[in-house]
Amino acid sequence: MLYIRKNMDYYVTIHILYLQERKYVTMETSKDQKMSTMPIPQLMINLAIPSVIAQIINVLYNIVDRIYIGHMADVGDIALTGVGVTFPIIMLISAFSYFVGSGGAPLASIQLGKQNKEKAEQILSNGTMLLICFSIILTIFFFIFKTPLLYSFGASDQTIGYANDYLNIYLIGTIFVQLALGLNPFISSQGQAKTAMLSVLIGAVTNIVLDPIFIFVFGMGVKGAALATILSQALSALWVIRFLTSNKSVIRIKKSYMKPQLPILMSIGALGISPFIMQSTESLINIVLNRSLQIYGGDLYVGSMTIIQSVMQLIVVPIQGFTQGVQPIISYNFGAGKFDRVKTTFKYTLIITFTLTTICCILTTQFPEVFASLFTNKKELLDIVVKVMPIFMSGIFMFGLQMGCQTAFMGLGQAKISLFLALLRKVILLVPLAIVLPLIFGTVTSIYYSEPISDIISALTACLIFLFTRKKILSPEALQKIK
Repeated sequence: MLYIRKNMDYYVTIHILYLQERKYVTMETSKDQKMSTMPIPQLMINLAIPSVIAQIINVLYNIVDRIYIGHMADVGDIALTGVGVTFPIIMLISAFSYFVGSGGAPLASIQLGKQNKEKAEQILSNGTMLLICFSIILTIFFFIFKTPLLYSFGASDQTIGYANDYLNIYLIGTIFVQLALGLNPFISSQGQAKTAMLSVLIGAVTNIVLDPIFIFVFGMGVKGAALATILSQALSALWVIRFLTSNKSVIRIKKSYMKPQLPILMSIGALGISPFIMQSTESLINIVLNRSLQIYGGDLYVGSMTIIQSVMQLIVVPIQGFTQGVQPIISYNFGAGKFDRVKTTFKYTLIITFTLTTICCILTTQFPEVFASLFTNKKELLDIVVKVMPIFMSGIFMFGLQMGCQTAFMGLGQAKISLFLALLRKVILLVPLAIVLPLIFGTVTSIYYSEPISDIISALTACLIFLFTRKKILSPEALQKIK
């Protein structure tokens, strides 16, 4: 039966369904038609909302762990700090999955826009092979060097036991993390945001259910939190692989395409290096901030940063979900040569991301105690977070502009610009500021000012670069350079 749809692509949809019924066209044609003809606002809603939900659910993996750990009787604050110093390693592991997912998925989407399905599948399959290799190397490396690394990241003799307990179990599930995070963008790149959302939902719900059982009922503490996390990621990974090898997927993982092809790997690397650096430098930032806070403040200040960065994740990750949802629209229509649709998508993206980060900035600076109380009930730690969170979050409103511009550069395959912007905010600005400011002012509070300063400067830079380069990168000539 044909269902009448009350929207602008009504006649196109009816015609396609009619042809499908007679096997003249495939489901892929229907999905392509949606990406290239559906009104941009409606398409953004269809793709972005599931992606936002997926990212909100995804962030619950670590947030729920921290909430439960922070409320463990007697040792909650120290255990939370111990788990907090493992974040650099956890973020570095996830950075390699972003290297493949954020590097390969836009390229696959562009190839789908060019109607080159075979090339898109080669990109997906090579990416899968790369994720498996990364998993093996990372697991071995961190098992060997984890203890000295944790001490260098800000662990103390009081917190190292909790850090090791958590990481020993988490590292066993490295391959699940890599496959779940690294392959899910390839589902979104097909315009199947709801399916991508389900892959995250399965794991997150499992994590939320298992956390209190393992932590409190079985008395496993931080070990239970880590075990719940890797079991949840394993379910997500299985879901993603099952989908990407089924007939429901427009592009599929194929064993014959998993043989390494250097040009494809280099293309993935060229575009994926930017999100890799953005994620891996989060690890570097954690190391620098935790070390400085340990020196100038002690364990409680390291714990305060764990809470503040958890709140930051609650803000940034859903907005990243929105930008990931709209990025396939930019990539596909760029590949199809529909530049007006690309411009419209970017305009709406910039307005929405800036609005959301401004709202979040107001909430976190005016009501820090509400957010802090989610993670701890210890008065000393609460007092520190309430004092420094408004400082740390004061520049987050500008970050929405950078996220909007970064999405456009990634979607258009502009690897060099994306790389520069990733380096600017964190490596060039934030890390040096976190080291220099306490040396100049001699106070632990000065460390927290490094975040808003870098947020504002990097966002303004991203906007200026896009303003001056938009005509050059959004052109037939730029499209021809992407093979």
